[in-house]
Amino acid sequence: MSTTPHEIFHRSNAPVTIDEDKCIADKGCTVCVDVCPLDLLAIDMSKGKAYMQFDECWYCMPCEQDCPTGAVKVDIPYLLR
Repeated sequence: MSTTPHEIFHRSNAPVTIDEDKCIADKGCTVCVDVCPLDLLAIDMSKGKAYMQFDECWYCMPCEQDCPTGAVKVDIPYLLR
């Protein structure tokens, strides 16, 4: 069973979540997409918001740390902390 990018984005257990109210991709921001070494994040051009397109996060944190608005949150599993 395959999962579409938008299904990953809306899952509550996705490693990376984006608060659409804080995301400013519609204003040209692509920081989270640019800093992700795995190219997991993308911009939904129809909504002007970032989303997680693949579910293979390394929990390296640049997307969360570099987001200028704090829209990106990385949920590190307890056993990996």
